[in-house]
Amino acid sequence: MDNSLINYTLHLADTTLILSQRNSEWCGHGPILEQDIAITNISLDLLGQSRNFYQYAAQLINFSKHSEAKVSPSGGDLEGASEDSLAYLRTEREFKNLLLVELQNGDWGQTVLRQFFFSQFQYLLFEQLQQSKDEQLAAIAAKAIKETTYHVRWSSEWVIRLGDGTDESHQRMLHAIDELWRYTGELFEAAEYETAMGIDLAAIKQKWTEKVIAVFDEATLPVPENSFMQLGGKKGVHTEQLGYILTELQYMQRTYPNSNW
Repeated sequence: MDNSLINYTLHLADTTLILSQRNSEWCGHGPILEQDIAITNISLDLLGQSRNFYQYAAQLINFSKHSEAKVSPSGGDLEGASEDSLAYLRTEREFKNLLLVELQNGDWGQTVLRQFFFSQFQYLLFEQLQQSKDEQLAAIAAKAIKETTYHVRWSSEWVIRLGDGTDESHQRMLHAIDELWRYTGELFEAAEYETAMGIDLAAIKQKWTEKVIAVFDEATLPVPENSFMQLGGKKGVHTEQLGYILTELQYMQRTYPNSNW
């Protein structure tokens, strides 16, 4: 079996899992109760998406062990893979998530801007994946895009509210842009497995940029000029933050192997 499909599915699973974990840190700490619940529900949506992708990746991996190509996509032993083993028993270098989603939450403005950048990208990606020749990926995308539509609306409304709000909220959004913009380039830098899957990131980038400009204009926020972009997450090269995330996320499974509820 071509490992491109496995690697791409793991990339999608890892990215949604890590962002879910990050957003869940707001549970009980949101600025008001309604938004505390909203960000927690978005975390659960992303977790559900990651489960669907991990389950499919495990199915592909377990099928591939019966074929001639028995090489793991990450270099480790993934025979008998499950959604749990893929989430809890892989190391930082084996994770293929975007760098953007592993960054610290910062303040509320930084969190909602990160969600907007990602959700707008994810919505356009799922639109494209619905036409995928791989029926399972297409089905997952068709189901998840309904949730992602809400994520885009929710996050964009917050970007506009804060950007065009008080002087302090505007300044905080400017700081959030400074912190996050250099990580958006990786969204559109194709890894080998994305190229092999025929993902048209150039088309997505054009639409994404148009959407971001429209929201930023309404939020009275500037769109940064081209700058150096941080890359590496899709290939397993991450910031130090991912190690801390996985330490917390994987603690119970690594401390009590094979435990379940």
